[in-house]
Amino acid sequence: MSGGVPNRSSRVGRLLRGPRPESVPALVGRACALVGVLDIAAGVFPRFRHSRMHSMAEVLPGSVGPFAAALSLSSGVLLLLLAHGLKRGKRRAWRAAVALLPAGAVGQFTYRHSPVGVLISLALLAPLLLHRDQFAALPDPRSRWRALANFVLMGAGSLGLGLVIVSVHPNRMIGDPSLADRLTHVLYGLFGFEGPVDYQGNTSWTVAFSLGALGWITAVTTIYLAFRPEHPAARLTEEDEARLRDLLARHGRRDSLGHFALRRDKAVVFSPSGKAAVTYRVVSGVMLASGDPIGDVEAWPGAIERFMDEARAHSWTPAVMGCSETGGEVWTRETGLDALELGDEAVVDVADFSLAGRAMRNVRQMVKRIERAGYETRVRRVGDLGEAELERVRQAAADWRGTDTERGFSMALGRIGDASDADCLIATAHKADGEPGPYGDLKAVLHFVPWGTDGASLDLMRRDRSADPGMNELLIVAALQAAPKLGIARVSLNFAMFRSALARGEKIGAGPVLRAWRGLLVFLSRWFQIESLYKFNAKFQPRWEPRFVVYRASADLPRIGFAAMQAEGFVNLALPLPGFLRRRSANPRPCAHGLAERGVHVA
Repeated sequence: MSGGVPNRSSRVGRLLRGPRPESVPALVGRACALVGVLDIAAGVFPRFRHSRMHSMAEVLPGSVGPFAAALSLSSGVLLLLLAHGLKRGKRRAWRAAVALLPAGAVGQFTYRHSPVGVLISLALLAPLLLHRDQFAALPDPRSRWRALANFVLMGAGSLGLGLVIVSVHPNRMIGDPSLADRLTHVLYGLFGFEGPVDYQGNTSWTVAFSLGALGWITAVTTIYLAFRPEHPAARLTEEDEARLRDLLARHGRRDSLGHFALRRDKAVVFSPSGKAAVTYRVVSGVMLASGDPIGDVEAWPGAIERFMDEARAHSWTPAVMGCSETGGEVWTRETGLDALELGDEAVVDVADFSLAGRAMRNVRQMVKRIERAGYETRVRRVGDLGEAELERVRQAAADWRGTDTERGFSMALGRIGDASDADCLIATAHKADGEPGPYGDLKAVLHFVPWGTDGASLDLMRRDRSADPGMNELLIVAALQAAPKLGIARVSLNFAMFRSALARGEKIGAGPVLRAWRGLLVFLSRWFQIESLYKFNAKFQPRWEPRFVVYRASADLPRIGFAAMQAEGFVNLALPLPGFLRRRSANPRPCAHGLAERGVHVA
């Protein structure tokens, strides 16, 4: 079908075909990084040649050489920092590079007398100026906490590079200073003071100016990031949330992930008619949407076009995680992007669910054993819980979280018990005759969000580690059995990444490639619960609904994957801050589990 989701063979072909031609900003960014490395090398490893310029330099003041070394080193470091922004066509990076390239050329000519280095630096100015219209991308969402990250990272980098600068002149070093002395000299030099290491001739001035330049760069970039106009990360406004809820009320039945669009750490773009919307978060330069667009399918193209316009305006890499087959068809048709099957969502039709039969024997036996141990279950709407009990559930879920950081983005709401989420379901397990814990008899919690008016989608699974194994199976069965009374006909369970590969790879007749791929997934399951989550889902005999990742080019997939892992909470690049420096959220989000974490602790 033209414009539809590609079949598996065509998707593999897209992954194997060559990369698309690089844009001018990408090429300029790579060249800028190369020039930055050359400038740093010129500052760190000086090499004077006997030339006419050398004879002239001998009669100039002694500080000219060291100053030029510092200038070359400074320009190189800054150009390396700007290279990524240039690749993405950022306007501010272009302005800074236009100013720095001539400075680097002056440093090369004055310090190394290198006409090649000068020509390389100046030659890069030509495409920058000629294609300046391609460097018009707007700034990314940001906050002043980037200043602290810059100070720590630049400080560590300056310390390491400074140690190289101090140690690169062994023949001119007086004595044999220890590593501690060299580190002390670097620290003093970054602040502009003399250290314990001394050199013969003019080398002391060269090292001093170079270390001072590194300290200056660290200070200036940190001050700039601290005082530049703040563009905080986007959040859903109350008006945006109200409009999304209205769309979900009319069209929420289409996608089990629709309610997760109401996460308040997402931004949103609406179609011109306002009848459809796409929610997203920007992570490491990737504009990451999740699930299908919200609203009327006929208005999806308008929302998708707005999404792509926003990505182009900021030079973000567009991507969609976990869209359905219908969503994948629309995304690929309207944008020319590619789609790749990511995994399958487990959906249980309540009318067909039963514990009877051989296939359900293990689940049936586990549930009966836990019930005999004295556990009981309750399945209710969030609005039916009292505030005291709801707060106890919130605190228990937060304390039972299996990771230090919150996880979730694609398939997690990020909060429990908000007044606007009264239609959500909470299934709880209790053991009244056991020893009471900090949360009374509460032993496990499952939280479901609405999927239209007659469905529910699993949000998180939490349990007390001291409780008997099988709490999650017990609560899922309880939720499925209570569903008819609550008007629920469909329940979406966990998402199983690469389920089809795992299922086909263990069958008789599977080829060596498929078996090798399955073996790799099983190996990775030690850390990411890929296989265990699939097997846990399969216990309930669900139907499998494929989910796709939509991307621009195969070369973008590693970057998109890394951004998705950041969004889901598997990778945390944020600096650990003291408690009194951490920002407080106006809307508590005590628990969340995402793409592969909705079923954590499945035992």
